[in-house]
Amino acid sequence: MRRRLFLASTAAVLVAGPALARQQEADRTADLGVARPAFAQGQGPRLAIDGGHNNFHTVDGRYAPFAAVARADGYRVAGLTAPLSAASLEAVDLLVVANPLAPRNVGEWTLPTPGAYTPEEASALKAWVEAGGRLLLIADHMPFPGGAQPLAEAFGFSFDNGFAKKTGGGPEFFQRQDGSLLDHPITAGIDRVQSFTGSSFRAPPAAKPLLVLRGGWTILMPAKAWAFDKDTPRHDGDGLLRGATLEVGKGRVVVMGEAAMFTAQLAGAQGRKMGFNAPTAPQNKAFLLNVLRWLSAG
Repeated sequence: MRRRLFLASTAAVLVAGPALARQQEADRTADLGVARPAFAQGQGPRLAIDGGHNNFHTVDGRYAPFAAVARADGYRVAGLTAPLSAASLEAVDLLVVANPLAPRNVGEWTLPTPGAYTPEEASALKAWVEAGGRLLLIADHMPFPGGAQPLAEAFGFSFDNGFAKKTGGGPEFFQRQDGSLLDHPITAGIDRVQSFTGSSFRAPPAAKPLLVLRGGWTILMPAKAWAFDKDTPRHDGDGLLRGATLEVGKGRVVVMGEAAMFTAQLAGAQGRKMGFNAPTAPQNKAFLLNVLRWLSAG
């Protein structure tokens, strides 16, 4: 009986996985204010959120709360829909890329998951960062790591195109007390942050880890998002990363393996709060501001 129930639930997820994920909308009632802005209103760095690569999170969509907090901190925020190039990046100081998808994966969260960016775009982005540009690159669970991989590889990062799950389930807390939240200017004043189902990655030697998978994690590598069974490939995740920084030439990069933690969403039919609006994540907004301010410094 238990096996029949498991198979039935798996079949339901096979059908409903992407549809369930789409049941996420921006929480317009969240607290989007900033008590002590880093910059005068509208006078801060020019921040662009990529929206030209089938991104699941965009400036006017699920990342609208992210954009509102950045604006409250003084950033000049806009969307970017053009391909990445020297010309399109010329008017940008800080680029945010969250959950891009190749065209074949739009509405089809199955393998293969090719990159969403051309080699020319990845090269242009790397040159822009080396010259002083700032990048926040975020890829959730499969299929998004596949879409983001060309940009990650340009800086020596490698995503697992799967789901990083805590062994035994439960909330995904990264906290100072167990060593999963590491010392860094970004984590100053932060004791704990929460993420909401994401990916894992490996970083180049020069990178500095921020969030580390500790205390029992499994990386599940399904052929279809949210479809897991006993035959799903998996490997141990302890020691892999959920967040890291890298200084590249004159520029800076932050790579993260989960997107919802940086915004405020309502999820599912019950409108569950997911992100910095969640009652269990009171320090997530401060973490977001620290990420943006570290990227903008120097």
